[in-house]
Amino acid sequence: MKILFRFLFILLGIHIVLLTGCKDNSTGPLGPDVKILNDAVSLNPTGVAPLTATIELETSKGVRVTSRIIGKNGSESNIIHEFQNVASNHQIPVLGLYPNHNNTVELTFFDQNGQELGNKEYEIKTEPLISDMPDIEIETANRSQMVDGLTFVSYFGHAPGGTRTPQRPFMFDSFGDIRWYLDYSSHPDLASLFYDDGMERLRNGNLYFGDGDTDKIYEIDMLGNVVNSWDMPGFGFHHEVSEKPNGNFLVTVNKEGALTVEDHIIEIDRTSGSIINIWDLRQSLDQTRTVWDTDIADISVDWFHANAIEYDESDNTIIVSGRTQGVVKLNESNEVVWILAPHKGWETSGNGTDLNQFLLQPLDSNGDPITDEAVKLGDDNHPDFEWPWYQHAPQVMPDGDLILFDNGDNRNYTGNNLYSRAVEYEIDKQNMTVKQVWSYGKERGGETFSRIVSDVDYYPDENHLFFIPGAISYDGQQYGKSIEMSYDQQEIIFEATIIPPAAAYGIITLHRTERMPMYPTNNQLNN
Repeated sequence: MKILFRFLFILLGIHIVLLTGCKDNSTGPLGPDVKILNDAVSLNPTGVAPLTATIELETSKGVRVTSRIIGKNGSESNIIHEFQNVASNHQIPVLGLYPNHNNTVELTFFDQNGQELGNKEYEIKTEPLISDMPDIEIETANRSQMVDGLTFVSYFGHAPGGTRTPQRPFMFDSFGDIRWYLDYSSHPDLASLFYDDGMERLRNGNLYFGDGDTDKIYEIDMLGNVVNSWDMPGFGFHHEVSEKPNGNFLVTVNKEGALTVEDHIIEIDRTSGSIINIWDLRQSLDQTRTVWDTDIADISVDWFHANAIEYDESDNTIIVSGRTQGVVKLNESNEVVWILAPHKGWETSGNGTDLNQFLLQPLDSNGDPITDEAVKLGDDNHPDFEWPWYQHAPQVMPDGDLILFDNGDNRNYTGNNLYSRAVEYEIDKQNMTVKQVWSYGKERGGETFSRIVSDVDYYPDENHLFFIPGAISYDGQQYGKSIEMSYDQQEIIFEATIIPPAAAYGIITLHRTERMPMYPTNNQLNN
């Protein structure tokens, strides 16, 4: 019966780890009058998260539990989580197991007053990683200074000869060990998952993403369970979904039946699921502007290529990155506030507005206007200022500045200067000026040049910045990087190179990375 029981659960994609391998096999006392009555371990309980497990247990009295996965590389590689719930029945999510390893998981029990009662260890054997996963090389890891957590990768790579879908996000620790990933290859809805820009963490602690295959927004927990989903009737998802402070979603979309693509933004009400606002960029901008290189897409159809969106709470506007046009700020009525882009070729919007009035005037480091027309038009660079080229990932800084990933493709309309940058601009919307105040990456040259995708993130608590080129092809190799540095000194604190077995489309390794704790801070997995 035991063999049949295990076989049935394997068929269901669930592995039950029998407790005969535990270092403490007895269900014994945790104190004078507290005992473990029952416990059982399930490896990969959802069938889509191979490096996770759940431990179900029942105690004779209410207890609080702390879990610890024993790391291979000392205490810095342990994954520890304190569950706050005091109860006698628990379902403990175990996140962060090593692949192909006999993992030791220690549970420590406390009473309601915080008094430690005892602990119990479980051994959980995992399978090897699937062949799609990359090699990770750690160049630098100053662990005492790094932003806490693991590196979450919205990964594009796959095994040679394999397909690009479903895309598989993963997390790796500071030693380069993959400790979590999702594999939806047998999922009824997400078997062809294409999340494009990737996944992010919601304010409630779960993950969210858009799927270009089903044209839905999904919310999932860290075990891979689908918690919620939102349709977008009349539109198709591409690239980006962003959570507003009020919980609503901003989404870059294609309008069904339109002759152009990637030029609409919608807002989805989180509660009702209704589409409550639409930004048609064909009306607010000029879809006939064609000063850019057209080697990737048909510019008459994919004229804007919206690849990122950021909400600016300070004035209730949205900031949209269009790969082939620049960065534009729009109000709720789809009216242009400013345009961050070289001044060449701007004429009249679809609704008849002269767009030249919204072009930002570049300033030098002293705050004086740059009058060189070649610089303003984008033909040349100024020592103090460069425009962003084919950029991604705009982010509003705490002080109101804008930081983004300047890919550098087709820079100065030549494509000869092969470098990417993280760059910060100070924008004065009253005086319609822009000043470059910080940048990194030009000095790295081709080794961090990513003509497409990529990310940049600022972490205000630590004053650290992440520079994340995701589609590098250099010296005969395709890879992506996640680079953490101090903002003030630009000292490299952490650098990892992610090398896929095969890059998607022959070049893309990842779209972005985030640094986050394995367990959500606002934990939706409390037992």
